[in-house]
Formats: sequence, structure tokens, C-alpha cells
Amino acid sequence: MTKLRVNGQDHDVDAPADTPLLWVLRDNLGLTGPKFGCGVGLCGACSVHIGNTVVRSCSTPLAAVGPKEVTTIEGLAPEGKLHPIQRAWIAEDVPQCGYCQSGQIMAAVALLKEKPKPSDADIDAAMTNICRCGTYGRIRTAIHRAVKGGGK
Repeated sequence: MTKLRVNGQDHDVDAPADTPLLWVLRDNLGLTGPKFGCGVGLCGACSVHIGNTVVRSCSTPLAAVGPKEVTTIEGLAPEGKLHPIQRAWIAEDVPQCGYCQSGQIMAAVALLKEKPKPSDADIDAAMTNICRCGTYGRIRTAIHRAVKGGGK
């Protein structure tokens, strides 16, 4: 058994230490926000936070989490109050198919924690998740909108 703290709740997880965090979140805890995309940590659809760092959960073994808090997209809106990035995402109508968006949002939240007023270059450097629909322009606009406090 491994102790895991996810979205403010403690869990005892019965999974091998080398199990990718993505599968623990989805299969053991029922958190389906992080998506399986590539399975090798390239696309970012599975992005979550461990502590204050955004990670690709498909290539992060359970043993690497340790005592740090894991936050998934489900943990960004406690009691239904959307995070400013989520509000900006809605206001800018960012998603097209939506598959990558939970990972994109988690990457954007991590960026704003590190750089509260990012430049376009900062956004380009930090937002390395892949979007097959090509919504990168709307993603950048939504990040700037969140910085300004905009959203529905």
C-alpha cells in the first residue's frame, strides 16, 4: 500500500511502485481528468501537479510522488469555484475537441504560479503540451485574460 494525497484527500493505493501515476489516478481513484495521450510524456494530456511542479503523469511512477500533494484538474475547482484559468478558458472558448485541455489548463496554472505576468515568450516556453486542434492562439489569449482577471 502506498499513501497518496490527491486534491486534498488522503488515499491508500494498492499498486506497484512502478505503476504510472496516470493509471493510479484514473483506475484506482476514478479521476478521469488526466487523459492518456502518448504514454511517453510528450503530449501533456496527462499533466498534473506534484507539489508546485507540473508533471506528465503517464511517465511518473507512483514511487516518485512521495509525500507531495498531487493536484489534478478536478482539484482546481474546490466547491465548484472555478480557477481563474478555467474561467478564462471558458470566456475565450479555448477548447475545440477538448481532449488535451485538462493538461493545458494544468500547465497554464503552473506557469502563472511561477510567472504571474508571463510574456508571450514565457507562455510559448512553458506551454509545451500538444493540441491536435491547434488552439494555441486561444490558449495564449486565455492566459493573458486570466492575468488581467477576466472571465465569466
